Amino acid sequence: MLSNTTKLINFLIAITVIISAAVNLSYSQSDSYKFFNSSRDIGEPKLSGSVKYDKTKKEYTLKGAGKNIWNTEDEFHFLSRRIKGDFIIRARLKFQGEGSHSHRKVGLMLREKLTSKSAHVSAALHGDGLTSLQYRPQKGSETEEKQASITAPDILQLERRGDTFIMSAAKSGAPFKTVQLDSLKLKEMASVGLFICSHTANTKETAVANNVRLIKPAPDGFTPYEDYIGSRIEIMNMETENRKIIHTSSKSIQAPNWTRDGKSLLYNSQGLMYRFNLKNSSIKKINTDFANNNNNDHVISFDGDKLGISHHAEEAKGESVIYTLPIEGGTPEKITPQAPSYLHGWSPDDNKLIYTGRRKGKYNIYKIPIKSNKNEIRLTNTEGLDDGSEYTPDGEYIYFNSNRTGTMQIWRMKPDGSEKEQVTTDKFNDWFPHISPDGKSIVFLSYRPEVESGDHPFYKHVYLRKIPISGGKPEVIAYLYGGQGTINVPSWSPDSRKIAFISNSKILK
Repeated sequence: MLSNTTKLINFLIAITVIISAAVNLSYSQSDSYKFFNSSRDIGEPKLSGSVKYDKTKKEYTLKGAGKNIWNTEDEFHFLSRRIKGDFIIRARLKFQGEGSHSHRKVGLMLREKLTSKSAHVSAALHGDGLTSLQYRPQKGSETEEKQASITAPDILQLERRGDTFIMSAAKSGAPFKTVQLDSLKLKEMASVGLFICSHTANTKETAVANNVRLIKPAPDGFTPYEDYIGSRIEIMNMETENRKIIHTSSKSIQAPNWTRDGKSLLYNSQGLMYRFNLKNSSIKKINTDFANNNNNDHVISFDGDKLGISHHAEEAKGESVIYTLPIEGGTPEKITPQAPSYLHGWSPDDNKLIYTGRRKGKYNIYKIPIKSNKNEIRLTNTEGLDDGSEYTPDGEYIYFNSNRTGTMQIWRMKPDGSEKEQVTTDKFNDWFPHISPDGKSIVFLSYRPEVESGDHPFYKHVYLRKIPISGGKPEVIAYLYGGQGTINVPSWSPDSRKIAFISNSKILK
């Protein structure tokens, strides 16, 4: 029998351990966007696993042992949180070192219980490059799998849609390849996260995960442009493709413009314009006077002194009209005599605006001088939709997107509308070409083929892709859940080293 003193000492030790764990948990939540709140071994691995989070790199280092994740029970390390219903989890993953077993595993998992025999579904990357959607339908049953056609990807995504689970995998720069599993009836409330397993009891393996995102998608049956979910402002380093969330909101925020001085982002939300200070993360509403129903077609002049906006004006029966005002705010000056008009670009000399206008039922691209007669000039004439026009910094070309061939593709033309050339030619629907300030690269938004070519809706799986200004095969630089409002406007940093964009998710609680 233990003495009262011994019992007290043991109690105090236990309390100390709990407090220490709580402190570590709080640190992890604060620095990892509150994605995960549990890090633990599943089963009884001989060697304990761990997770370390690098606040600066926004990167997880996972270490873990464990005999396997297979047959009827598992041993591994799991970084997770509880989640209910549909979700999307995505990460860029890489093993460190050569490893001691070809079937060491790292990946993404949904697990009913934090026990060794629990039902689960996992997107698993093996040490030899094998990639598979693994699952145990019921507690203690045999593990099954569906193998992917891709080998050694570094991007993994796992999505739940009711009883359907979809694994998507890609090598950086390429589109996803998918494996789908239907009618897997796992509990609606379960744990989701990252896992690592060494496949050997006496060895720990290490893997690194970054660009980790956990997303609660829009529910079925939501009404576009009436129902909204939350938004995240992200910044991506164009050299490393590492992404950083700098602001999260439960509201719909859209279309960040990077100011010419590099200090702020401008965005629209609920009809108003806001300035986000990149140094201290403060947010200030921009005074746009009567223009309080602005959409996500807003652009900053090349000299950085003016802001162009697209406001749904009462006198235009609620349709979009283009105005300009000082970058710091003020009374807008009306530019376009006809509506609807949706702003997309300034000329490098700041004397002209280019925009999409609907005239006689057709959507074409127009330009208008803003310092003289303000008579608009039509630059395109097509039965399809032309949109997203933007000048190159040297003024030599205007890039735009058009579905005149049946698929929305990137095109370019001379500033007078002549010499139209198609730039992209693949199966994706490409929108909103944005040219880097150094004139070397183009970034644009790509929808999957199942989205209609004339539509750019909210809340879809989309890619951000890049091509050299000289041409070439598009390269995926970001895999995300977004679409409308993600990158409608020019959003390169002035030094051409970063881009800003919006991704979407319901707020995680």
